[in-house]
Amino acid sequence: MSQATKRKHVVKELLGEPVVPSEQQQIVRVLRTPGNNLHEVETAQGQRFLVSMPSKYRKNIWIKRGDFLIVDPIEEGEKVKAEICFVLCKDHVRSLQREGRWPEAFSAVAEDHSNSRSRQTQPELPAEPHSQESSSEDDSDLFVNTNRRQYHESEEESEDEETA
Repeated sequence: MSQATKRKHVVKELLGEPVVPSEQQQIVRVLRTPGNNLHEVETAQGQRFLVSMPSKYRKNIWIKRGDFLIVDPIEEGEKVKAEICFVLCKDHVRSLQREGRWPEAFSAVAEDHSNSRSRQTQPELPAEPHSQESSSEDDSDLFVNTNRRQYHESEEESEDEETA
């Protein structure tokens, strides 16, 4: 099976019908990803442990902090106590909440997580359009990259440079 075909089947499986966890499986929330296809998770009871990502999800599905997973326990694991069985998207979370199978400890977290994602995906639009003249001089309506250090140029420095 080619890599593209494999990816297609894995994504189709994850976006398909919601999975109901069995009695052995648990719903957990991802806290961090230390690397090497391991993820630190927390159960609804507050227990923290590592879970491994199966090879079928590697390089096909990305898991980040705050995502919810269904995991299968591993009997012989000391540090790694479970393996990821299913990655829950927000539609799966909603259907589990409607069915009453969602842990109460994660209810507020799931709502906050979905609200913060929706705020991030919607760009802010300016309230009123600016004229061409003011936009060339005033850069306050431009996007600010928060990953970079902000340097503010003072008018005194720019005047000194012009006179020199």
